[in-house]
Amino acid sequence: MNIQVTSVSKKEQTLSKSGAAIYVITSEDIRRSGATNIPDLLRMVPGVDVARIDANSWAIGIRGFSDLYSDKVLVLVDGRSVYKTTNSGVNWDEVDMPLEDVDRIEVIRGPGGTVWGANAMNGVINVITKKARDTQGGLVTTGTGSEAYGDGTAQYGGTIGSKGTYRAYARYFDIGSSGSLVATKAHDAWHGFHEGFRSDWDLSPRDTLTVQGDALHNTEGQTLPGIVYVDAPFPPQIVQDRIDYTGGNVLTRWNRTLANGSDMSLQVYDAYYSRFASGLSQTSNTFDLDFQHHLAIGSRHDLVWGLGSRVSSDQFSPGYQVDFLPHHRTDSLFSAFVQDEMKITSSLSFVLGAKFEHNAYTGYEDEPSAQLVWEPTKRQTLWASAAKAIRQPSRRDLGIVADLTSFPLDSGGFGILQLVGNPNPKTEQLRDLEFGYRAQINKRLSFDAVGFSSFYRHVLSLEPQVPYFALSPGPPHLVTPLMFGYDAHAHNYGAEISSTWNVTDRWRLSPSLTLLRLNVFEDPSRQGHSNETPGNNPDRKVQVGSQLNLPRHFEWDASVSYIGRLNTIPSYTRVDTRFGWRLGEFIEFSVVGQNLLSPQHPEFPDSWGIGHTQVERSVFGRGTWRF
Repeated sequence: MNIQVTSVSKKEQTLSKSGAAIYVITSEDIRRSGATNIPDLLRMVPGVDVARIDANSWAIGIRGFSDLYSDKVLVLVDGRSVYKTTNSGVNWDEVDMPLEDVDRIEVIRGPGGTVWGANAMNGVINVITKKARDTQGGLVTTGTGSEAYGDGTAQYGGTIGSKGTYRAYARYFDIGSSGSLVATKAHDAWHGFHEGFRSDWDLSPRDTLTVQGDALHNTEGQTLPGIVYVDAPFPPQIVQDRIDYTGGNVLTRWNRTLANGSDMSLQVYDAYYSRFASGLSQTSNTFDLDFQHHLAIGSRHDLVWGLGSRVSSDQFSPGYQVDFLPHHRTDSLFSAFVQDEMKITSSLSFVLGAKFEHNAYTGYEDEPSAQLVWEPTKRQTLWASAAKAIRQPSRRDLGIVADLTSFPLDSGGFGILQLVGNPNPKTEQLRDLEFGYRAQINKRLSFDAVGFSSFYRHVLSLEPQVPYFALSPGPPHLVTPLMFGYDAHAHNYGAEISSTWNVTDRWRLSPSLTLLRLNVFEDPSRQGHSNETPGNNPDRKVQVGSQLNLPRHFEWDASVSYIGRLNTIPSYTRVDTRFGWRLGEFIEFSVVGQNLLSPQHPEFPDSWGIGHTQVERSVFGRGTWRF
């Protein structure tokens, strides 16, 4: 109840005073998870669906709408948004860092648009790294296993004069190909290099400065099961594709504490990436500026407000069967937000706020919210919230041109089914109602329950257009366009229940249950159909995590998860376990087993043209040395 969080209101507050469904993965949870990447860490969060598509791509959604990009979830790393303007989603192979440097991961289930803006529709995942002063000295990790052939980090942290601290690291990983239904191994191996630094400065008793940056290069593979070549349309070709990614960013944040106890911050970052996949080459650069001011007004008002500006520029060249038009585009996003926490009584607070944005696709948008938080005792909190959030259109909505499949014509020749963008896109909208109860029942048992009901408008749909004959490229052929529309509606509702039980001083259990129902309604006056498949979201997830401290500094951790049926993917039970040994304060060894119940199984169907593979049983060993 007393864990400090910042993602709900962009200010430090205890979990007990948060009027939102929030879950915190602590640094100790990370160490004992045995995970080597962020997606596997997120599996422990109730309400978050994590499914691996292949060895380097995941479908990670919150409260439904999961796919390769999951464009209704906003992902942040130290306040820097990592979603792509191409599709409003996240390429999870690009969200990498030494997990030893992560302080915590705060996950908000439900809308966070009032504070974070567009695309924080179904939730926010905020990865917060440790300050440089908390990672002083040296760190070397190395590991190998049946799937992760190599994984290692070298890092060193020190001081800069009397006011500054720093850390610098280099990381390498080599992930082997996963299982395939049609071959011994798939074509999805993945390896990468990652270098980065962070420095923190105490400029004065009231001023701090953070400067950080990193660079990442990935080389990986994927299977494209339905590539259409116009000059040879039957059947669609299976292509073993290569992906090359290079990206980097630099972020600077200045914080100042004012004389009256209020504070303000100014954050600036620049992020660049170049990605080649599916024959498509794309480069992008984003410059972002954010200002925030937190102040108290009298004894009853705690106010946070801020301004933001973002400019994104990108460049494309055509791929195998996909293109983005126009090939070059520069977009801007301007925003302002305000949120006031009003103390009605000593135990009852009312929070009212709104975000105002202007984007390059639909113009002005607003995202208001209200929260009521009641603490009848120091150990209990009841809260309720109502909010509106949006997903703003992306380059995909406006200008994608993709050949989906080919088909023969009765009169001879062939046709191509083609996906095209909409020149007049709309924002997807969410109206959300939820309520929650959390309690520290006694010194060993805590409980958290959330219920929600969410209504979606203008959900992305596919609308058939008038077919036409094309003479180029290739031989003459019929083109049947499917244009993005926004005529579908959806309603989801469910509950998320979690608990932490310290059975003894050495043993902790963390059970959780997630229930979800998602219904999509198409406009009966239209001929299209929704792009969202309700079956892509499991209706239940049951999980139990265990952490056991054994004698002589040994540790045994395990998690058992049941995931309900997901479209064509059968339900499955996943068992992961870790056995660790801490040799003093500086040396640690661990052995991790994942997916132990079956030799292999799929977790998600093909998504956005990427062929899915099998998740195999695996084992991984790691050693860590701090000095």
